[in-house]
Amino acid sequence: MTRAFLVVMDSVGIGGAPDADRFFNGARPDTGANTLGHIAQACAEGQADQGRKGPLHLPILDRLGLGAALELASGMAPPPGLGAVPQGRWGAATEISNGKDTPSGHWELAGVPVPWDWHYFPDTQPAFPPDLSARIAALAGTDGILGNCHASGTQIIARLGGDHIRTGWPICYTSANSVFQIAAHEEHFGLDRLHGLCQRAAPILHAMRVGRVIARPFIGTEAGGFTRTANRHDYAIAPPSPTLCDWAQADGRRVHAVGKIGDIFSMRGIDDVAKGDDATLMQHLARLVDTAEDGSLTFANLVEFDSLYGHRRDVAGYAAALERFDAALGPIIAKLRPGDMMVLTADHGNDPSWTGTDHTRERVPVLVAGQGAGPLGHLAFTDVAASIAAHLGLSQRGPGRPFP
Repeated sequence: MTRAFLVVMDSVGIGGAPDADRFFNGARPDTGANTLGHIAQACAEGQADQGRKGPLHLPILDRLGLGAALELASGMAPPPGLGAVPQGRWGAATEISNGKDTPSGHWELAGVPVPWDWHYFPDTQPAFPPDLSARIAALAGTDGILGNCHASGTQIIARLGGDHIRTGWPICYTSANSVFQIAAHEEHFGLDRLHGLCQRAAPILHAMRVGRVIARPFIGTEAGGFTRTANRHDYAIAPPSPTLCDWAQADGRRVHAVGKIGDIFSMRGIDDVAKGDDATLMQHLARLVDTAEDGSLTFANLVEFDSLYGHRRDVAGYAAALERFDAALGPIIAKLRPGDMMVLTADHGNDPSWTGTDHTRERVPVLVAGQGAGPLGHLAFTDVAASIAAHLGLSQRGPGRPFP
């Protein structure tokens, strides 16, 4: 048997989505957004030299075909640093789900396009219907909630953290994504209490087709400042039908999740989960390349490109994170066993040079290591699941087509 490794570089889009004009950041459509292309351009022009320097340096990804995929997706000639002759298999994938969010992208990559429209809360204050706010307060055992608006997670705890400690009310907020986020202090409110609140609130929000309820714990003081902790937990709506993970598990294969994959798939079809920051997750991925069983699937998400740099519109930080990832990836690919397949892709874009703070609607790269070289052309997201299922010899393969 052979093994498969599916690695999602969260938000590393490559522009060119044909329906980008239907998706917006504020009043601006996503037409022309290009996460990788604009980062590489900024680096080449010396505009991203904070904490790093010079053209974007991604030798491993570029040798697999990243620059070629960028040109295929968007028509952009590869900027300096992305001009290697591909030595892997490479293509560009286009999403059909009506969303540019984490669940939509991951589910479709796993063979299940989203069959419904997500619910999004309006960018008004209050953002939530009064009956929903009342139900959340009742679940929390408080007289009300704080926030009730669209907000940056770091900014809202800075603004309302002191009020939260004084009143005990949870801080509830949303964004342009289909999410309901609850922030609370780990000590004053309690981490277990926060997780319990989110778990009880999740069925209410899922019934509204809100994709995720996210627990956002923080620590600190009003005088010294507040800091979010790593104890975030996502309570995601379950996929509407079996995914690649379920197909593998149904055939008796082990499915290892790295990062927030377990949360995204509501632990369906998942045998074990390894979490941590992206540097730690790369260590887990390296360990699984060493130890994962024959016939197994390892499904990884590296979230910090998106969470720390894309949403915060930090071009230099995003570039540095890509370079760190590339440097860690080389030794991992070198340890693949003969016959192994590693697919590197993304779930959406999050162009740090773009207007606003939301994801951007883009095509994504599909880079394949361990399976020879050559172009794959334009692909569907579901082709990723179909190709991995075919590689592993699974009995179920979904709607996509295996790579040519």
